Amino acid sequence: MKIVLIGYMGSGKTSVGKVLAEELKIPFRDLDTEIEMVESKSIPEIFQEKGEIYFRKLENRTVKDLLSHDNDFVLATGGGTPCYANSLSIMLDAPNTLTVYLKAPISVLGNRLFLEREKRPLISHLESREALIEFIGIHLFERSHFYNQAGLVIDANADSPEEIAQRIIERGGLH
Repeated sequence: MKIVLIGYMGSGKTSVGKVLAEELKIPFRDLDTEIEMVESKSIPEIFQEKGEIYFRKLENRTVKDLLSHDNDFVLATGGGTPCYANSLSIMLDAPNTLTVYLKAPISVLGNRLFLEREKRPLISHLESREALIEFIGIHLFERSHFYNQAGLVIDANADSPEEIAQRIIERGGLH
């Protein structure tokens, strides 16, 4: 079984993904890390040197490649991954794959992201918490159509990564 975690940046995909992989005794993979290994550059460097369109194409190819293999893993994607090209279809149509949307409110995402925005190319230019909250609100409005197509929607509001992972295991029938 492959479990693909989608959701906005800061929703807990990496934190929950690591716990979930450990609970299920399968490897954890992070899409950004996979891309950085292929390109031998950090995600901010890829964005700066080659732009977002190049990055989205690379992201799509990497998702397609990862999901074409038979091995089991938990994959944490980038916040925009399911929203570009046919990446969401690839995830939803891949055999033995469960796509899980970690859904968190704008206020929670804003609090989580404000202090780490320098590390995130799409929000590094936002100076105030208010500007960040507005940016997240617009993005979530645009992206929710994609996110909500996941096979499982999990509230990732205030629970710990361990509690969220348990909820995915229970609701996804992954015992």
